[in-house]
Amino acid sequence: MTVSMTTVRTSHSVRLTLAAVATLVMGACGTKDAPGPLEPTSGQGRIRFVNLITDPSRNPVNAILENVPFGVNLGYTAATPASLPSPSTANFAPIYEGARTLVLKKTADTSVVVATLPITVTAATDYTLYATGGTGGATVTSVIVGETNPAITTGQAKLKVMNMSPTAGAVDVFITPVNADLTTATPVAENLGTSVIFAGALFAPGTYSVRTVPAGTLAADRPAAVNSTLSVTVAAGNGRTIVIADAATGGTPLRSFALTDQ
Repeated sequence: MTVSMTTVRTSHSVRLTLAAVATLVMGACGTKDAPGPLEPTSGQGRIRFVNLITDPSRNPVNAILENVPFGVNLGYTAATPASLPSPSTANFAPIYEGARTLVLKKTADTSVVVATLPITVTAATDYTLYATGGTGGATVTSVIVGETNPAITTGQAKLKVMNMSPTAGAVDVFITPVNADLTTATPVAENLGTSVIFAGALFAPGTYSVRTVPAGTLAADRPAAVNSTLSVTVAAGNGRTIVIADAATGGTPLRSFALTDQ
């Protein structure tokens, strides 16, 4: 696992986006009917994009991956390719390994480039690229997480937590049955810093409460100190990443949301 810091509103445009993404996927997957010289010779990774730009004046954005439309009208916390209409909906999109670029443009005025974000793709790795920052016109940067996402043990589910909240700072993370008493709970991750991921733990399928408190909060003080909470339901074989984020303009109140990994 590695962690590094570094448009269109019409139905015609949406169809164009879907066609372009389909081309990206088909190109990455090769041509089944014509093996041999027409098969790709480069390795493939997978990628998804998450918009955490805390500047409403530049949101929503269109995402363009290697000159291919990858997502349209993506508001705060929106992710692609998962946000694309069916049948292009997927958790990640395949892409050739190597140095790649994601360009973000303002949906309302595509002449405005919000950010140009480089990413280096390695074969057999899943990448989540978060666009972050931008409050008050500040520069938009990225946080990139690379993982392998192996198959989940039969009959279990996997939950991860990504801290993308500069306001929260380091947190202790609790994944418990809904309404469980935090004063007696054991954190699954302690002192989880900003832009750091808890790589996950296996759980029985079911509904869980994912809560965070400032790192080091005393047990008796935890219920009153919760700064983010989310109820998430996972089935056997499913994986989710719970993302802790700032408000849409930065700061509080914090919010959390789930990304589907598997």
